[in-house]
Parts: sequence; C-alpha cells; structure tokens
Amino acid sequence: MKNITLAMDEELLLRGREYARAHKMSFNDWVRSLIGQSVKKDSKQWVDDLLVKMKNAGGNSRGKKWTREEIQRYG
Repeated sequence: MKNITLAMDEELLLRGREYARAHKMSFNDWVRSLIGQSVKKDSKQWVDDLLVKMKNAGGNSRGKKWTREEIQRYG
C-alpha cells in the first residue's frame, strides 16, 4: 500500500480523527473508505447518466435489427 501526504487545517484533522474514533475506525481507514466510495460512485455515475440520455433521446427502432453496415452508414 502506498503512503500519501495530506495537508489540512488542524481543526479539520482533529474533527476527522474524532469522527473516525466514534465510528471505531482509524483515521486512515476512514479516509480510504471515503475515497473508495467516491471513486465507486463516479464509476457508476456515467452509466446512470448514459441511461438517462438514452431514455430522453426519443429514438425508436420499432424492433428493427440493424446490421453493422447500417449502423456505420446512419450512425
């Protein structure tokens, strides 16, 4: 595991340590968890955004099966 250095206000650090301790975690474990959750959300977010765009696009193939050539021609 790689080590990193973070710079933050002392009050923020103290409050973060208190929060982690109250949740029976080390500060490092808590920060790792926050970063992991953020990355996981971001990686899923693009899929959700794409599905919304597809739903709102308004296109309808009416069941037609497109060939590769047709997709390239009309895409």
